[in-house]
Amino acid sequence: MTRQVRVGKVLIGGGADISIQSMLNVPAEDIEGSVEQAKSLERAGCQIIRAAAPDLSAVPLIYALKQALEIPVVADIHFDYRIAIECAEAGVDKIRINPGNIGSESRVKAVVKACRARNIPIRIGVNSGSLEKHILAKHGAPTAEALCESALYHASLLQKFDFTDIVLSMKSSSVKTMIDAYELASKSCDYPLHLGVTEAGTERMGLIKSSAGIGSLLLHGIGDTIRISLTADPIKEIYAAKDLLKAIGLRREGVTFVSCPSCGRTKIDLISLANEAEERLRDCKKNIKVAIMGCVVNGPGEAREADIGIAGGKGEGLIFKKGEIIKKVPEGRLISELLKEIEKM
Repeated sequence: MTRQVRVGKVLIGGGADISIQSMLNVPAEDIEGSVEQAKSLERAGCQIIRAAAPDLSAVPLIYALKQALEIPVVADIHFDYRIAIECAEAGVDKIRINPGNIGSESRVKAVVKACRARNIPIRIGVNSGSLEKHILAKHGAPTAEALCESALYHASLLQKFDFTDIVLSMKSSSVKTMIDAYELASKSCDYPLHLGVTEAGTERMGLIKSSAGIGSLLLHGIGDTIRISLTADPIKEIYAAKDLLKAIGLRREGVTFVSCPSCGRTKIDLISLANEAEERLRDCKKNIKVAIMGCVVNGPGEAREADIGIAGGKGEGLIFKKGEIIKKVPEGRLISELLKEIEKM
């Protein structure tokens, strides 16, 4: 088990629940737009929000986010150690840096001092494009071994100043490399691990790569907090992360969906019905399993373990609970009647 780090009100590692993160993609200078996006992410279920702080002019954004949000705020910082110190003074809950790119040991020490004074943890974030020249030369490429060595090297820079309130991430756009790097790190240290596939791609490919990489590690007990990176609206990152955690049994709040892929027996517009049900129940907090099935073969029979569901017929469908049919409904009213029955549960 990893050691535990506190980020604001959220615990990472040490057996705490897996927390979900995302990052603002509104320009840092647009404070109003950034705050509005952060609020939307918080409402969607984001538990830790990260904002880029490219220069000192971004520090007012940290103040604004801290005033507007209940969830903790992370400042993402590169190169200029003074930004980290200013963000610490602004009340940020965690700082993400790469200690190797902020200069001399005296600068690293200054950041550590500012963070220690305010109990602010530091995430060391390395990726394939940020490896030190000597590590890259040693391994010849951004291999898993190189990523892990870089992360542990950066951690040693902080440890020199007796700072261990650290979270590590070793992201790669290669799923296999990312998995191998985190597996190596889990054997080499007990720091909490922030999982992610960097530059994962569009919503479609990003979901596939992130589910394969993050899901595989979590199922093997590796990982403490996650971000699913998508070239898409960040809110979709939150929905994807929540769905992934539910799919592998690590989160039970909300609706779990099952639906059949349809076949020649299907006589209703199953795809539209399934999409509508999923969308309209996205914010439902009831811990129930809902089945949207194309026919009676896959309805009350195959989906018997669902709490409630639909089994399609020709222009109509059955609504069932726990495998028992409760009513027959015309196709056009199936979703509305399903929602009424869920409301009663």
